[in-house]
Amino acid sequence: MSYVLGNITKQFVVSAALTPVAVAQATTAEQTFTVKGLLPGDHVAVNKPTAQAGLGIVGARVSAADTLAITYVNVPSGGNITPTAETYLILVSRKDSTLTSALY
Repeated sequence: MSYVLGNITKQFVVSAALTPVAVAQATTAEQTFTVKGLLPGDHVAVNKPTAQAGLGIVGARVSAADTLAITYVNVPSGGNITPTAETYLILVSRKDSTLTSALY
């Protein structure tokens, strides 16, 4: 078994105005947004600034260069929920080179 190791060379916060679309009741849906400067392999943590009953973020990733993918969940709420259009904060951690090691 091998593991990917590496150091974080850069960590920064990006502010992006996002306008999500409706998420159907009792489902998850990944939506993509253009966010300049993101690179494949970046680790992202997303902060939606307001809470919405029945809605959550269950995942975030960089799906391609300059593309943020956020997975929303709509718990059984009685209908569709449209996440509020607002300015999200995205913490980006960028690694340097990776090493494959069998140290563990």
